[in-house]
Amino acid sequence: MEKRQFKAESKRLLEMMINSIYTQKEIFLRELISNASDAIDKMYYKALTDDSISFNQNDYYIKLSADKENRTLTITDTGIGMTKEELETNLGTIAKSGSLAFKKENESKDGHDIIGQFGVGFYSAFMVADVVTVTSKALGSEEAYKWESDGAEGYTIEQATKDSFGTEIVIKIKENTEDESYDEYLEDYRLKTIIKKYSDFIRYPIKMDVTQRTPKEGSDNEWDEFTEEQIINSMVPIWKKNKNELTTEDYESFYNEKHYGFDKPLKHVHLSVDGAVRYHSILYIPENIPFDYYSKEFEKGLELYSNGVLIMDKCADLLPDHFSFVKGMVDSEDLSLNISREILQHDRQLKLIAKNIKSKIKGALQSLLKEEREKYDQFYKAFGRQLKYGVYSDISSKDTLQDLLMFFSSKEKKLVTLGEYVSRMPEDQKYIYYAAGESQERIEKLPQLELVTDKGFEVLYFTEDVDEFAIRMLSSYKEKEFKSVSSGDLGIETEDSQEDTKSEESENKELFDSMKQVLAGKVKDVRVSKRLKSHPVCLATEGEVSIEMEKILQSMPDNPNIKADKVLEINLNHEVFQSLKKAHESDQEKLALYTNLLYNQALLIEGLPINDPLEFTNDVCKIMV
Repeated sequence: MEKRQFKAESKRLLEMMINSIYTQKEIFLRELISNASDAIDKMYYKALTDDSISFNQNDYYIKLSADKENRTLTITDTGIGMTKEELETNLGTIAKSGSLAFKKENESKDGHDIIGQFGVGFYSAFMVADVVTVTSKALGSEEAYKWESDGAEGYTIEQATKDSFGTEIVIKIKENTEDESYDEYLEDYRLKTIIKKYSDFIRYPIKMDVTQRTPKEGSDNEWDEFTEEQIINSMVPIWKKNKNELTTEDYESFYNEKHYGFDKPLKHVHLSVDGAVRYHSILYIPENIPFDYYSKEFEKGLELYSNGVLIMDKCADLLPDHFSFVKGMVDSEDLSLNISREILQHDRQLKLIAKNIKSKIKGALQSLLKEEREKYDQFYKAFGRQLKYGVYSDISSKDTLQDLLMFFSSKEKKLVTLGEYVSRMPEDQKYIYYAAGESQERIEKLPQLELVTDKGFEVLYFTEDVDEFAIRMLSSYKEKEFKSVSSGDLGIETEDSQEDTKSEESENKELFDSMKQVLAGKVKDVRVSKRLKSHPVCLATEGEVSIEMEKILQSMPDNPNIKADKVLEINLNHEVFQSLKKAHESDQEKLALYTNLLYNQALLIEGLPINDPLEFTNDVCKIMV
């Protein structure tokens, strides 16, 4: 029998397609099952216009059979089948798609979509096969034909025998190599796993003869084996079912079946959209943070299906980074797929879906916040950090995220939203006040809090490294600016108190100048403090970099050596100030000693390292002698 050459395609093209287009060899089964499903879909289309054809869905199925002894895997469908000419046209020309041609001819008809549009999926079988044999009998034909090929060298077509219409594909599985084990494609459990992963929601039954074992009667160590035909796939996906028919347990079961997490989701969102782009989606807000969430190994993304067939495990383009914790899936018939059906073209449809999903996630979180506060608190403790990173890294996300942010409140002693804070602000309060530190306990002891809390103003505690960076990007909330309690100007002083401060600064100018000279290069200024009540000294800052930001920047591997502009503030009502005045009048060496001690004390209060611990301990000893 004469071997025919592939039309218009070279050996190199087939080799490239087999070895380069698909990233995983297991994909071949997805492609062949999808082609079989397409063949049954074509029967459905035909039945719409031909009254002589009755379409009873129960008569249509796909079946897999593995023969380990002969190393063959057989995929059979009861679809429309192919004539000799169609075998020649569809399988004799690489990238010639019979499904695409059929779809174009029937675009006006309603019914199932056909996804096999490129005509290359069939050839993925050669990733695992030495020989592929296709026997097909077309609907209405008396003859069956067999197409066979061992790869790029060509193919043969000859008459064959087949009782019913449809197609049977027999794959001669390759022998194992040092690098690859092809035996897995003959194992029931592996075939079932691939079917469940990629083709679980194909609308027709995918059947297999599965070997089962039961204990022999009266024996604990011996087993009886028997073969049982099973339907492997679920067929009807949960996302296409009526929401009213589904329970919370149904959604939780799907969450567990898809291995989205080992926890229970806090909330789910079920979308069925039929607009500019059609898609179904189920989204989940997880309860617990994945162990690798903040590692390089973590991959964001939703499962992506095209008409029930899994295209991508994690489509990152469907989720913004600040919502990367969301799990779930999207199924659409309107997406533009590339030739391997593995990677999406970045088209308008995808962007529309992503935009809508982002809005729905925000809505779900707002719903949790308003209606199930305990659950939102639980969510926020797990993923609030990511929302703050979102504000910091992408200022365009400000409107999406600002209402979802929460911080610990000095008054409420719990997490509160910015909206809740602003709603409680007295009329004379100009700013949203915050204090940054390593923990709530450390912040509560900060001397800088005294004036703000004495005024009765609420303070938000920033305890995470990203907090202050995010708020600096946010700048304000509902026209109220954020102000650190360590800021040079707290916006609290009256005109009279400002005049008093100027007078005190002028009166003690020489003292402060001397102290500033002692601390040259360490502080920007030394001045009177109006924020201190009981503490003798504290550090304030000027400029964009705060002390907490300095600590975070200094801890980075590529230390940029960025420092805050520090101001040493002195409490004139503390006994220490009198000692400073006396030392300035009579003993400049003692003034330098006191100045250094106060500066190092202020550093310790802020959790900053002392430049010279040995010098500090010697200074402490000097005042004890």
